[in-house]
Order: sequence, then structure tokens, then C-alpha cells
Amino acid sequence: MALIEASDWPWTDRKGRFDALRAGCFALVLMPAAYLAYQAFAHQLGSKPWTQAVHDTGTWSLRILVITLAVTPLRRILDWNRLIGIRRMLGLSALAYALGHLTLYCIDLSFDWGLIASEIVKRFYLVVGITALTGLVALGATSTDGMIRRLGSARWQRLHSLVYPIAMLGLFHFALQSKIDVTQPVLLAGLFALLMAYRGLNRLGIPLSFTSLALTALATGLATALAETAWYAFATGASAWLIFQANADIIVYQDWTALRPGHWVALVGLCLALLHLWRKPAPKQAPIRRPARA
Repeated sequence: MALIEASDWPWTDRKGRFDALRAGCFALVLMPAAYLAYQAFAHQLGSKPWTQAVHDTGTWSLRILVITLAVTPLRRILDWNRLIGIRRMLGLSALAYALGHLTLYCIDLSFDWGLIASEIVKRFYLVVGITALTGLVALGATSTDGMIRRLGSARWQRLHSLVYPIAMLGLFHFALQSKIDVTQPVLLAGLFALLMAYRGLNRLGIPLSFTSLALTALATGLATALAETAWYAFATGASAWLIFQANADIIVYQDWTALRPGHWVALVGLCLALLHLWRKPAPKQAPIRRPARA
């Protein structure tokens, strides 16, 4: 008997057939690790290569986690049910990068377990990060079909709904670690908020339409800009109004490099609204009833 069934390969479906979507997804999640390995081999990671590798793997873990959370909303918006087949792969990939993030951190500290433990205890952002990682490990360990049967569908769903607070902890850890420049954490947090807003529409029974999706995109983009403003105002003591005005630089200077996280979140949401409009099937016309002949 084969040790690995055909359906266990990441590029095959449950029936063991080759699946282009799964294969493409698997190739894409490997690319950041491959590029990081190339940078290390070519000595392109700067003066502190281990530290840079720690940062890169942590950032990619959160990026992939946000993409994982996007699967269900995108499946509804794009009417593309096949997307559900790559959700587990994406979630396990986020966990793999998070474990790589921790492993590289331990290597950077020469596996000095006493130093590692003391650093985690005395630095709040590390406590937040290790808590999020522990939650991801628990979700990854219970992601198999066997665990779903063992726990039961209802209990399994309740357990895996913890992915939302886990993602929030991970994003908070990222922002705290970034200190002054929080562009990347704010962008990921804004995209996470956009995904939560989509789930809110579904929970409230609001039908998906171009109007509802576009308004959600604009509102979430504004909320992202306000969150970025609040963070910088609190961290630097600068005028919140002047910081918020920086979001208008794209209009004043017509410089695309001036796009802020709030702009990107709104643009992503508006693009999804347009895609929904394009993918939405045309309503079926009722058949014309002809009068019966005498």
C-alpha cells in the first residue's frame, strides 16, 4: 500500500486528479521562500541577514493568512466555489511561514533558550506574537478531515473561528514590531477589515451588489486612513489633521507613489465590486406562455 495517496499531493484534488488551481496556488506560496533562499545565497539580505529573514517570513505569514481569510468572501463575490479547495493549503502555508519565522528568530539568538525565553517575557510584542503562533499551531493541528470527524462539525467550526482574533493578534504584533513605519501593517489590517466587512454584509443579510460592495470599499478605505492617522499621531505626537491630509497627496501632486494604505484598500474593494458586476450571472427570463389553441 502506498504511503502517500494520490489525493494527498498539494497539486491534486480529493479524487487524485491534477488540479491546476491547487498546483498554481502551491507554486505561488513557495515563491517567497524560494526568493528568500536566493537572497541568502546571493548575500542580498543586508548586514543582518538572519534578522531580515525573520522579518520577511513573518510578513509573508501574515500576508498569506489574510489571503486565506479572503477565500470565503471571494467565493461569494466572484461566484467561484472552486476557491474553497485551496483554503486549507493557504492556511497551512501561513503556519509554515510563521514556524519558519520563529525558527529563524531562534537561530538569530544562537538557540540560547534562556535568552529567548527572557526576550519573549520582557517584550510585549513578542508575547503577542507567540500567542498568535500558538493559536495558529492549534488550528493547523486540527485542520485534517480526521480531526473534523473527531471534533464534530459544530465544535470544529467554533474552534476555527478563532482564526479572526489570531489574525488580529498577528497584525498587532506586526505593527508593534514595525514601530514608526507601519505602512505594511496598516495595509494588511485594512484588508483584514475589508474582509470582515464582507462577512458582516453576509451576516446582516445584505445582498451583494455593486453598490453595497463599492460603499463597503470606500468606508473601509476611510477607516484605514483614520487608523493610520491615529497610530502616527499617537506615536509621534504630530498633528492628526496634517497626517490625514497626506492622503490627499495623490490628488495634489498626482504622484502614484503617494498612495497610502487607505487608498489601496479602497481600490481593492472597488475592483472586487467591478469583478462581481462582471461575474454576476444574468437573471433568467421567465418563459413566455403562449395561449393554448382551441
